[in-house]
Amino acid sequence: MLKNNNHAINKLLKLGNLKLLTDALANLSPFALSNLISSKSFQQQLQLFKALNPTQAAETFDFLPLHIQKQLLQALSKEQAASLLNTLSPDDRTQFLEELPRETIDELVKLLPREEQILTLSLLGYPEGSVGRLMTPDYIAVKLDWTVEKVLEHIRAYGHDSETIDMIYVIDDAGKLLDDIKLKQFLFVDRYTRVQQISDQKFVALMARSSEEAAINLFANYNRLALPVIDTEGILLGIVTIDDILRLSNEEATKDIQKMGGTEELDEPYMQAPFLTLMNKRARWLVILFIGEMLTATVLGYFEDEISQAVVLALFLPLIISSGGNAGSQASTLVVRAMALDEITISDWWRVVKREVLSGLFLGIVLGTIGFMRVSLWSAFSNIYGEHWLLVATTIALSLVGVVMWGTLSGAILPLILKRLGTDPAVSSAPFVATLSDVTGLIIYFLIAMAVLHGTLL
Repeated sequence: MLKNNNHAINKLLKLGNLKLLTDALANLSPFALSNLISSKSFQQQLQLFKALNPTQAAETFDFLPLHIQKQLLQALSKEQAASLLNTLSPDDRTQFLEELPRETIDELVKLLPREEQILTLSLLGYPEGSVGRLMTPDYIAVKLDWTVEKVLEHIRAYGHDSETIDMIYVIDDAGKLLDDIKLKQFLFVDRYTRVQQISDQKFVALMARSSEEAAINLFANYNRLALPVIDTEGILLGIVTIDDILRLSNEEATKDIQKMGGTEELDEPYMQAPFLTLMNKRARWLVILFIGEMLTATVLGYFEDEISQAVVLALFLPLIISSGGNAGSQASTLVVRAMALDEITISDWWRVVKREVLSGLFLGIVLGTIGFMRVSLWSAFSNIYGEHWLLVATTIALSLVGVVMWGTLSGAILPLILKRLGTDPAVSSAPFVATLSDVTGLIIYFLIAMAVLHGTLL
Protein backbone atom coordinates (compact mmCIF):
# COMPACT_ATOMS: atom_id res chain seq x y z
CA MET A 1 0.00 0.00 0.00
CA LEU A 2 2.77 2.42 0.99
CA LYS A 3 4.77 1.49 -2.10
CA ASN A 4 1.75 2.10 -4.35
CA ASN A 5 1.09 5.44 -2.65
CA ASN A 6 4.74 6.47 -3.04
CA HIS A 7 4.61 5.47 -6.71
CA ALA A 8 1.50 7.61 -7.22
CA ILE A 9 3.12 10.57 -5.48
CA ASN A 10 6.21 10.23 -7.70
CA LYS A 11 3.95 10.41 -10.75
CA LEU A 12 2.24 13.53 -9.43
CA LEU A 13 5.63 15.13 -8.73
CA LYS A 14 6.60 14.58 -12.36
CA LEU A 15 3.29 16.03 -13.56
CA GLY A 16 3.68 19.02 -11.23
CA ASN A 17 -0.03 19.04 -10.40
CA LEU A 18 -0.15 20.81 -7.03
CA LYS A 19 -3.89 20.27 -6.48
CA LEU A 20 -3.77 16.49 -6.98
CA LEU A 21 -0.58 16.32 -4.90
CA THR A 22 -2.28 18.15 -2.02
CA ASP A 23 -5.18 15.67 -2.13
CA ALA A 24 -2.79 12.69 -2.18
CA LEU A 25 -0.92 13.97 0.87
CA ALA A 26 -4.01 14.95 2.87
CA ASN A 27 -4.42 11.66 4.75
CA LEU A 28 -0.74 11.11 5.62
CA SER A 29 0.48 11.71 9.17
CA PRO A 30 3.16 14.35 9.86
CA PHE A 31 5.67 11.58 10.67
CA ALA A 32 4.93 9.74 7.40
CA LEU A 33 5.18 13.02 5.48
CA SER A 34 8.54 13.85 7.08
CA ASN A 35 9.90 10.43 6.03
CA LEU A 36 8.53 10.90 2.52
CA ILE A 37 10.03 14.39 2.16
CA SER A 38 13.39 13.30 3.62
CA SER A 39 13.71 10.55 0.98
CA LYS A 40 13.39 12.94 -1.99
CA SER A 41 15.69 15.35 -3.79
CA PHE A 42 15.59 18.96 -2.64
CA GLN A 43 13.41 20.14 -5.55
CA GLN A 44 10.91 17.36 -4.80
CA GLN A 45 11.06 18.18 -1.08
CA LEU A 46 10.11 21.75 -1.90
CA GLN A 47 7.26 20.59 -4.15
CA LEU A 48 5.88 18.29 -1.48
CA PHE A 49 6.16 20.86 1.29
CA LYS A 50 4.41 23.56 -0.73
CA ALA A 51 1.59 21.10 -1.43
CA LEU A 52 0.80 20.76 2.29
CA ASN A 53 -1.91 22.81 3.93
CA PRO A 54 -0.67 25.24 6.65
CA THR A 55 -1.51 22.90 9.56
CA GLN A 56 0.15 19.91 7.88
CA ALA A 57 3.20 22.00 6.99
CA ALA A 58 3.72 23.18 10.59
CA GLU A 59 3.27 19.69 12.06
CA THR A 60 5.50 18.05 9.44
CA PHE A 61 8.21 20.71 9.70
CA ASP A 62 8.72 19.76 13.34
CA PHE A 63 9.63 16.17 12.36
CA LEU A 64 12.07 17.07 9.59
CA PRO A 65 15.87 16.90 10.12
CA LEU A 66 17.45 20.28 10.87
CA HIS A 67 19.36 20.54 7.57
CA ILE A 68 16.14 20.03 5.57
CA GLN A 69 14.32 22.58 7.77
CA LYS A 70 17.02 25.15 6.98
CA GLN A 71 16.93 24.46 3.24
CA LEU A 72 13.14 24.67 3.05
CA LEU A 73 12.95 27.89 5.05
CA GLN A 74 15.55 29.52 2.82
CA ALA A 75 13.64 28.46 -0.32
CA LEU A 76 10.26 29.77 0.87
CA SER A 77 9.16 33.34 0.33
CA LYS A 78 9.27 35.73 3.32
CA GLU A 79 5.50 35.50 3.64
CA GLN A 80 5.56 31.69 3.60
CA ALA A 81 8.45 31.54 6.07
CA ALA A 82 6.67 33.97 8.40
CA SER A 83 3.44 31.96 8.21
CA LEU A 84 5.30 28.72 8.94
CA LEU A 85 7.24 30.12 11.91
CA ASN A 86 4.11 31.71 13.30
CA THR A 87 2.20 28.40 13.28
CA LEU A 88 4.99 26.58 15.16
CA SER A 89 4.51 26.30 18.91
CA PRO A 90 6.86 28.64 20.86
CA ASP A 91 9.03 25.80 22.18
CA ASP A 92 9.40 24.16 18.75
CA ARG A 93 10.18 27.54 17.19
CA THR A 94 12.85 28.18 19.82
CA GLN A 95 14.35 24.74 19.29
CA PHE A 96 14.67 25.44 15.56
CA LEU A 97 15.98 28.99 15.85
CA GLU A 98 18.65 28.22 18.48
CA GLU A 99 20.46 26.03 15.93
CA LEU A 100 20.86 28.94 13.50
CA PRO A 101 23.48 31.73 13.29
CA ARG A 102 22.60 34.92 15.18
CA GLU A 103 22.13 37.02 12.01
CA THR A 104 19.72 34.44 10.56
CA ILE A 105 17.72 34.40 13.81
CA ASP A 106 17.40 38.21 13.67
CA GLU A 107 16.09 38.07 10.09
CA LEU A 108 13.54 35.35 10.83
CA VAL A 109 12.28 36.89 14.08
CA LYS A 110 11.53 40.12 12.20
CA LEU A 111 9.02 38.16 10.08
CA LEU A 112 6.91 37.33 13.13
CA PRO A 113 4.07 39.43 14.56
CA ARG A 114 5.19 41.82 17.32
CA GLU A 115 3.74 39.69 20.13
CA GLU A 116 5.43 36.54 18.82
CA GLN A 117 8.72 38.42 18.39
CA ILE A 118 8.72 39.37 22.08
CA LEU A 119 7.83 35.83 23.14
CA THR A 120 10.48 34.22 20.91
CA LEU A 121 13.25 36.59 22.02
CA SER A 122 12.33 36.08 25.67
CA LEU A 123 12.68 32.29 25.29
CA LEU A 124 15.94 32.65 23.39
CA GLY A 125 17.12 34.94 26.20
CA TYR A 126 17.41 31.99 28.58
CA PRO A 127 20.83 30.26 28.75
CA GLU A 128 21.51 27.64 26.10
CA GLY A 129 20.72 24.18 27.45
CA SER A 130 18.31 25.52 30.06
CA VAL A 131 14.69 24.58 30.77
CA GLY A 132 13.60 28.11 29.76
CA ARG A 133 14.30 27.34 26.11
CA LEU A 134 12.12 24.24 26.23
CA MET A 135 8.99 25.78 27.69
CA THR A 136 5.84 27.02 26.02
CA PRO A 137 3.46 29.64 27.48
CA ASP A 138 0.45 27.74 26.11
CA TYR A 139 -1.21 26.29 29.21
CA ILE A 140 -4.42 26.56 31.23
CA ALA A 141 -4.26 28.51 34.50
CA VAL A 142 -7.13 29.09 36.95
CA LYS A 143 -7.65 30.76 40.35
CA LEU A 144 -8.42 29.21 43.75
CA ASP A 145 -11.76 30.98 44.13
CA TRP A 146 -13.11 29.79 40.76
CA THR A 147 -15.90 27.24 40.63
CA VAL A 148 -15.49 24.02 38.67
CA GLU A 149 -18.12 25.30 36.25
CA LYS A 150 -16.01 28.41 35.54
CA VAL A 151 -12.89 26.27 35.13
CA LEU A 152 -14.58 24.06 32.53
CA GLU A 153 -15.90 27.09 30.67
CA HIS A 154 -12.39 28.54 30.66
CA ILE A 155 -10.99 25.28 29.27
CA ARG A 156 -13.61 25.21 26.50
CA ALA A 157 -12.77 28.79 25.58
CA TYR A 158 -8.96 28.62 25.66
CA GLY A 159 -8.00 24.94 25.80
CA HIS A 160 -7.57 24.63 22.03
CA ASP A 161 -4.53 26.94 22.26
CA SER A 162 -2.91 24.90 25.04
CA GLU A 163 -0.27 22.24 24.34
CA THR A 164 -1.99 19.94 26.83
CA ILE A 165 -5.01 20.16 29.13
CA ASP A 166 -4.17 17.03 31.10
CA MET A 167 -3.04 19.25 33.95
CA ILE A 168 -4.64 22.52 35.08
CA TYR A 169 -2.44 25.01 36.92
CA VAL A 170 -3.64 27.11 39.86
CA ILE A 171 -2.13 30.56 40.31
CA ASP A 172 -2.75 33.59 42.54
CA ASP A 173 -3.32 37.17 41.37
CA ALA A 174 0.44 37.73 41.03
CA GLY A 175 0.84 34.66 38.82
CA LYS A 176 2.53 32.55 41.48
CA LEU A 177 2.02 28.81 41.04
CA LEU A 178 -0.05 27.29 43.86
CA ASP A 179 -0.99 23.85 42.58
CA ASP A 180 -1.34 21.57 39.57
CA ILE A 181 -4.56 19.56 39.36
CA LYS A 182 -5.43 16.79 36.91
CA LEU A 183 -8.33 17.60 34.61
CA LYS A 184 -10.26 14.49 35.62
CA GLN A 185 -10.54 15.82 39.18
CA PHE A 186 -12.77 18.61 37.87
CA LEU A 187 -15.02 16.14 36.07
CA PHE A 188 -16.17 14.15 39.11
CA VAL A 189 -17.21 16.90 41.52
CA ASP A 190 -20.20 19.22 41.72
CA ARG A 191 -19.98 22.15 39.30
CA TYR A 192 -20.30 24.66 42.17
CA THR A 193 -17.28 23.22 43.97
CA ARG A 194 -14.47 25.75 44.24
CA VAL A 195 -10.91 24.99 43.15
CA GLN A 196 -9.58 25.53 46.69
CA GLN A 197 -11.77 22.64 47.90
CA ILE A 198 -9.96 20.11 45.68
CA SER A 199 -6.53 21.71 45.89
CA ASP A 200 -3.84 20.33 48.19
CA GLN A 201 -1.38 23.07 47.07
CA LYS A 202 1.33 20.49 46.34
CA PHE A 203 3.09 20.45 43.00
CA VAL A 204 6.29 19.53 41.18
CA ALA A 205 7.92 22.25 39.07
CA LEU A 206 11.04 23.00 37.06
CA MET A 207 13.16 26.13 37.50
CA ALA A 208 13.51 28.18 34.30
CA ARG A 209 17.31 28.31 34.52
CA SER A 210 17.79 24.67 35.49
CA SER A 211 19.63 22.41 33.05
CA GLU A 212 17.96 20.22 30.47
CA GLU A 213 19.36 17.20 32.32
CA ALA A 214 17.42 18.28 35.42
CA ALA A 215 14.23 18.32 33.34
CA ILE A 216 14.92 14.85 31.93
CA ASN A 217 15.53 13.45 35.42
CA LEU A 218 12.39 15.06 36.87
CA PHE A 219 10.21 13.68 34.08
CA ALA A 220 11.78 10.26 34.64
CA ASN A 221 10.71 10.35 38.30
CA TYR A 222 7.15 11.59 37.76
CA ASN A 223 4.42 10.23 35.51
CA ARG A 224 3.54 13.52 33.83
CA LEU A 225 2.77 14.67 30.29
CA ALA A 226 3.93 18.16 31.25
CA LEU A 227 5.62 20.00 34.12
CA PRO A 228 5.25 23.68 35.04
CA VAL A 229 8.23 26.07 34.85
CA ILE A 230 8.66 28.77 37.49
CA ASP A 231 11.17 31.52 38.28
CA THR A 232 12.96 32.10 41.58
CA GLU A 233 9.87 33.84 42.99
CA GLY A 234 7.57 30.97 42.06
CA ILE A 235 5.84 32.80 39.19
CA LEU A 236 4.47 30.39 36.57
CA LEU A 237 6.27 31.11 33.28
CA GLY A 238 5.22 28.16 31.12
CA ILE A 239 5.24 24.39 30.83
CA VAL A 240 7.55 21.77 29.36
CA THR A 241 5.87 18.86 27.58
CA ILE A 242 6.94 15.23 27.35
CA ASP A 243 7.50 15.33 23.56
CA ASP A 244 10.34 17.84 23.98
CA ILE A 245 11.84 15.78 26.80
CA LEU A 246 11.75 12.58 24.75
CA ARG A 247 13.45 14.36 21.84
CA LEU A 248 16.02 15.88 24.17
CA SER A 249 16.66 12.59 25.95
CA ASN A 250 17.26 10.89 22.61
CA GLU A 251 19.67 13.62 21.52
CA GLU A 252 21.60 13.46 24.80
CA ALA A 253 21.83 9.66 24.63
CA THR A 254 23.08 9.87 21.03
CA LYS A 255 25.75 12.42 21.94
CA ASP A 256 26.92 10.37 24.93
CA ILE A 257 27.15 7.20 22.82
CA GLN A 258 29.16 9.04 20.17
CA LYS A 259 31.56 10.39 22.81
CA MET A 260 31.84 6.99 24.46
CA GLY A 261 32.84 5.59 21.08
CA GLY A 262 35.78 7.98 20.87
CA THR A 263 34.43 10.66 18.53
CA GLU A 264 33.16 14.20 18.94
CA GLU A 265 29.38 14.56 18.95
CA LEU A 266 27.78 15.06 15.54
CA ASP A 267 25.59 18.12 14.98
CA GLU A 268 23.47 16.33 12.38
CA PRO A 269 22.51 12.75 11.40
CA TYR A 270 25.37 10.48 10.31
CA MET A 271 24.22 10.19 6.68
CA GLN A 272 23.73 13.97 6.35
CA ALA A 273 27.05 14.98 7.96
CA PRO A 274 29.55 16.30 5.35
CA PHE A 275 32.44 13.87 4.81
CA LEU A 276 35.17 16.32 5.85
CA THR A 277 33.22 17.34 8.97
CA LEU A 278 32.81 13.68 9.91
CA MET A 279 36.51 12.99 9.34
CA ASN A 280 37.49 16.06 11.38
CA LYS A 281 35.43 14.95 14.38
CA ARG A 282 36.73 11.37 14.20
CA ALA A 283 40.36 12.18 13.43
CA ARG A 284 40.88 14.43 16.47
CA TRP A 285 40.17 11.69 18.96
CA LEU A 286 41.98 9.05 16.92
CA VAL A 287 45.12 11.20 16.91
CA ILE A 288 44.88 11.75 20.69
CA LEU A 289 44.33 8.03 21.31
CA PHE A 290 47.11 7.13 18.85
CA ILE A 291 49.58 9.35 20.71
CA GLY A 292 48.46 7.71 23.95
CA GLU A 293 48.94 4.24 22.50
CA MET A 294 52.46 5.22 21.41
CA LEU A 295 53.33 5.10 25.10
CA THR A 296 52.85 1.34 24.95
CA ALA A 297 55.79 1.18 22.53
CA THR A 298 57.82 3.21 25.03
CA VAL A 299 56.89 0.80 27.84
CA LEU A 300 57.75 -2.25 25.70
CA GLY A 301 61.10 -0.66 24.83
CA TYR A 302 61.82 -0.14 28.53
CA PHE A 303 61.21 -3.85 29.22
CA GLU A 304 62.99 -5.01 26.07
CA ASP A 305 65.60 -6.99 28.03
CA GLU A 306 62.94 -8.88 29.99
CA ILE A 307 61.09 -9.77 26.78
CA SER A 308 64.29 -11.01 25.11
CA GLN A 309 65.08 -13.20 28.14
CA ALA A 310 61.55 -14.56 28.48
CA VAL A 311 59.95 -14.49 25.02
CA VAL A 312 56.98 -16.39 26.45
CA LEU A 313 55.85 -13.13 28.10
CA ALA A 314 55.15 -11.61 24.67
CA LEU A 315 52.61 -14.36 23.93
CA PHE A 316 50.27 -13.02 26.61
CA LEU A 317 50.56 -9.30 25.86
CA PRO A 318 47.27 -9.10 23.87
CA LEU A 319 45.47 -11.07 26.61
CA ILE A 320 46.70 -8.80 29.41
CA ILE A 321 46.09 -5.55 27.54
CA SER A 322 42.60 -6.40 26.30
CA SER A 323 41.45 -7.70 29.70
CA GLY A 324 42.38 -4.44 31.46
CA GLY A 325 40.84 -2.31 28.71
CA ASN A 326 37.61 -4.32 28.62
CA ALA A 327 37.21 -4.19 32.40
CA GLY A 328 37.85 -0.43 32.39
CA SER A 329 35.35 0.18 29.58
CA GLN A 330 32.71 -1.81 31.45
CA ALA A 331 33.19 0.19 34.65
CA SER A 332 33.30 3.52 32.81
CA THR A 333 30.10 2.81 30.90
CA LEU A 334 28.24 1.78 34.07
CA VAL A 335 29.40 4.82 36.04
CA VAL A 336 28.72 7.33 33.23
CA ARG A 337 25.19 5.99 32.80
CA ALA A 338 24.57 5.98 36.55
CA MET A 339 25.70 9.60 36.70
CA ALA A 340 23.43 10.52 33.80
CA LEU A 341 20.48 9.01 35.68
CA ASP A 342 21.51 10.76 38.92
CA GLU A 343 21.99 7.38 40.60
CA ILE A 344 25.42 8.53 41.78
CA THR A 345 27.09 11.93 42.25
CA ILE A 346 30.66 13.11 42.81
CA SER A 347 30.09 12.89 46.56
CA ASP A 348 29.61 9.11 46.18
CA TRP A 349 33.18 8.64 44.93
CA TRP A 350 34.35 6.62 47.94
CA ARG A 351 31.40 4.22 47.66
CA VAL A 352 32.18 3.82 43.96
CA VAL A 353 35.87 3.14 44.72
CA LYS A 354 35.06 0.46 47.30
CA ARG A 355 32.52 -1.17 45.02
CA GLU A 356 34.82 -1.22 41.99
CA VAL A 357 37.88 -2.44 43.94
CA LEU A 358 35.83 -5.44 45.05
CA SER A 359 34.42 -5.85 41.53
CA GLY A 360 37.90 -5.65 40.01
CA LEU A 361 39.24 -8.17 42.53
CA PHE A 362 36.42 -10.62 41.83
CA LEU A 363 36.63 -10.27 38.04
CA GLY A 364 40.42 -10.39 38.15
CA ILE A 365 40.35 -13.65 40.14
CA VAL A 366 37.88 -15.15 37.64
CA LEU A 367 40.03 -14.22 34.63
CA GLY A 368 43.26 -15.02 36.47
CA THR A 369 41.97 -18.51 37.28
CA ILE A 370 41.05 -19.08 33.64
CA GLY A 371 44.49 -17.82 32.54
CA PHE A 372 46.24 -20.09 35.05
CA MET A 373 44.25 -23.11 33.87
CA ARG A 374 44.98 -22.29 30.25
CA VAL A 375 48.75 -22.31 30.78
CA SER A 376 48.53 -25.45 32.95
CA LEU A 377 46.45 -27.42 30.44
CA TRP A 378 48.67 -26.49 27.50
CA SER A 379 51.76 -27.42 29.51
CA ALA A 380 50.30 -30.86 30.21
CA PHE A 381 50.38 -31.69 26.47
CA SER A 382 53.32 -29.62 25.23
CA ASN A 383 56.51 -27.87 26.31
CA ILE A 384 55.49 -24.51 24.82
CA TYR A 385 55.95 -22.66 28.12
CA GLY A 386 59.10 -24.52 29.19
CA GLU A 387 60.07 -26.08 32.50
CA HIS A 388 59.01 -23.02 34.48
CA TRP A 389 55.40 -23.15 33.21
CA LEU A 390 54.02 -22.99 36.76
CA LEU A 391 55.75 -19.66 37.39
CA VAL A 392 54.53 -18.40 34.01
CA ALA A 393 50.97 -19.45 34.91
CA THR A 394 51.28 -17.68 38.27
CA THR A 395 52.58 -14.55 36.53
CA ILE A 396 49.64 -14.51 34.14
CA ALA A 397 47.11 -15.09 36.94
CA LEU A 398 48.50 -12.38 39.23
CA SER A 399 48.90 -9.95 36.31
CA LEU A 400 45.27 -10.42 35.29
CA VAL A 401 44.12 -9.72 38.85
CA GLY A 402 46.24 -6.55 39.01
CA VAL A 403 45.42 -5.29 35.51
CA VAL A 404 41.68 -5.93 35.79
CA MET A 405 41.55 -4.26 39.22
CA TRP A 406 43.38 -1.22 37.90
CA GLY A 407 41.28 -1.06 34.73
CA THR A 408 38.05 -1.29 36.70
CA LEU A 409 39.14 1.34 39.20
CA SER A 410 40.40 3.82 36.60
CA GLY A 411 37.31 3.29 34.46
CA ALA A 412 35.08 4.15 37.41
CA ILE A 413 37.08 7.08 38.78
CA LEU A 414 37.92 8.93 35.56
CA PRO A 415 34.28 9.94 34.82
CA LEU A 416 33.96 11.31 38.37
CA ILE A 417 37.20 13.29 38.02
CA LEU A 418 36.13 14.74 34.67
CA LYS A 419 32.74 15.66 36.10
CA ARG A 420 34.47 17.42 39.00
CA LEU A 421 36.57 19.38 36.48
CA GLY A 422 33.41 20.43 34.63
CA THR A 423 34.01 18.17 31.61
CA ASP A 424 31.52 15.74 30.11
CA PRO A 425 32.32 12.36 31.75
CA ALA A 426 31.23 10.48 28.62
CA VAL A 427 34.54 11.39 26.95
CA SER A 428 36.43 9.18 29.41
CA SER A 429 34.69 6.03 28.29
CA ALA A 430 35.78 3.08 26.18
CA PRO A 431 38.74 4.25 23.99
CA PHE A 432 40.29 6.66 26.53
CA VAL A 433 40.04 4.22 29.43
CA ALA A 434 41.27 1.38 27.21
CA THR A 435 44.32 3.41 26.17
CA LEU A 436 45.15 4.24 29.78
CA SER A 437 44.68 0.61 30.79
CA ASP A 438 46.95 -0.57 27.96
CA VAL A 439 49.90 1.52 29.12
CA THR A 440 49.53 0.92 32.85
CA GLY A 441 48.60 -2.73 32.28
CA LEU A 442 51.93 -3.38 30.60
CA ILE A 443 53.80 -1.85 33.51
CA ILE A 444 51.84 -3.97 36.01
CA TYR A 445 52.41 -7.09 33.91
CA PHE A 446 56.18 -6.72 33.62
CA LEU A 447 56.67 -5.67 37.24
CA ILE A 448 54.83 -8.80 38.40
CA ALA A 449 56.80 -10.91 35.90
CA MET A 450 60.09 -9.51 37.20
CA ALA A 451 59.07 -10.38 40.77
CA VAL A 452 57.75 -13.89 40.09
CA LEU A 453 60.29 -15.02 37.45
CA HIS A 454 63.34 -13.47 39.11
CA GLY A 455 66.17 -16.01 39.27
CA THR A 456 64.56 -18.34 36.71
CA LEU A 457 63.57 -16.89 33.32
CA LEU A 458 64.63 -13.36 34.35
